[in-house]
Amino acid sequence: MSVSLDKPQIISHIQKSLNYTVFDTKWIPCSAKFVCMGNFARGTGVIQVYEVQQGEVLLIKEIEKSKPIKCGTFGFTSLQQRYLATGDFGGGLNVWNLETPDVPVYSVNAHKEIINAIDGVGGLGIGDGAPEIVTGSRDGTVKVWDPRQKESPVANMEPAEGEAKRDCWTVAFGHAFNEQDRCVCAGYDNGDIKLFDLRNMSLRWETNIKNGVCCVEFDRKDISMNKLVATSLEGKFHVFDMRTQHPSKGFASVSEKAHKSTVWQVRHLPQNRDIFITAGGSGSLNLWKYEYPVQRSKKDADNIDMGVAGLVGLLQNVTLSTQPISSLDWSPDKQGLCVCSAFDQTVRVLIVTKLNRV
Repeated sequence: MSVSLDKPQIISHIQKSLNYTVFDTKWIPCSAKFVCMGNFARGTGVIQVYEVQQGEVLLIKEIEKSKPIKCGTFGFTSLQQRYLATGDFGGGLNVWNLETPDVPVYSVNAHKEIINAIDGVGGLGIGDGAPEIVTGSRDGTVKVWDPRQKESPVANMEPAEGEAKRDCWTVAFGHAFNEQDRCVCAGYDNGDIKLFDLRNMSLRWETNIKNGVCCVEFDRKDISMNKLVATSLEGKFHVFDMRTQHPSKGFASVSEKAHKSTVWQVRHLPQNRDIFITAGGSGSLNLWKYEYPVQRSKKDADNIDMGVAGLVGLLQNVTLSTQPISSLDWSPDKQGLCVCSAFDQTVRVLIVTKLNRV
């Protein structure tokens, strides 16, 4: 018994039942508040702000909008403003001041179809360079937006003429370690993963993991690319070592089977980039740690550098729900505190213990 207690424990601290379907949850930076986004049964969108107080969550604000809301991010905003960017079912990208949310501070018809995924960089003191938002849509395009620039995206990654449009399920920023460099990674329903270099406006790398890509995330946005985790249908995820790119073999990777169902989400611990959590379609959470190899690169037969993948170890797992866990977000301020939502119309505040000991 004493052995298992040395491991991190995932504790469900607070549960709150909701009267709508939740698609995304995010902590509001520098606060004990979080937002939930989703849609009511009557077909309208909803943003709710909750505050954690003495073992309870209190509803602070509820905002109803005409279109269901699929995803949101604070990644582009300053700590002073803390604006929320959302993507909706109609392809609309909106930026909200949650203090006065009647009218968006920025709004654009970003895509022809639903925005499945959104990410932000250049705000909250994370990542150098301009504040930017990236959106991925069912219409097959990935677009990068600067909220200071109206109407048109600063970058648009779309299929070439005659190419089939694939449903983009997930997007993530990374490599934003100086004013010029920045990458976007996108995952698609056919298993494609594409890495776009925004500095050179080029496709830097692509691969296919044979199953729809549900979520991609860099372990850190604001460093030279280190690791990328991609989760997929059929219960598999892949960890790519992004430090060494081989001209033909690309990046080294290790894959792991988890959850026995779709792996909906991956989120790296903000305080330790080698610890991450995956959320499964079976209502379970798995906590992982990545172990680096002794040497992260080696020479191939032609004396060209190629990467060496490490190992992934399971630290803890827990089943919270009978329904898929649709979103999860670590608190940037309090290590081990996280919020997650599931399709059982419940939002849960979790505490993960002993993370400083693993």
